[in-house]
Amino acid sequence: MKSIRFYLTAFITVIYFSGCVPQGADQKTGASSGPFGGMTSIIFMGMIILVFWLFFIRPQAKKQKQQKKFIEDLQKGDKIVTIAGIHGSINKVNEDGTLNLEVSPGSYIKIEKSAISMEWTNNLNKAATAEKK
Repeated sequence: MKSIRFYLTAFITVIYFSGCVPQGADQKTGASSGPFGGMTSIIFMGMIILVFWLFFIRPQAKKQKQQKKFIEDLQKGDKIVTIAGIHGSINKVNEDGTLNLEVSPGSYIKIEKSAISMEWTNNLNKAATAEKK
């Protein structure tokens, strides 16, 4: 099933390209005789930029902000999952942007903070709290 983003983008693209073909253009000068003249293509281009900003750029910026806050809030004892799928608990948070991760009792690895998956970690912690109930 296609999302509303797809249909909205397709609709605006069709409207934009239909506005590029002058309907009542003067053959000698090429000027459009419509009520907006040549402004329709500029208006539609602005609408396309607005749609891309609303549906693609803004949500990605929000997600990056949440990821940064998530990484800053990590502390000793938190259970995490890396982007490579390694499960473990944080043993030590280092100042150089790395963590010591305990993957099994007595076995530690050093990883970058940026290698932690926020989505997988949240799913792991939700499942752990659901099992406790």
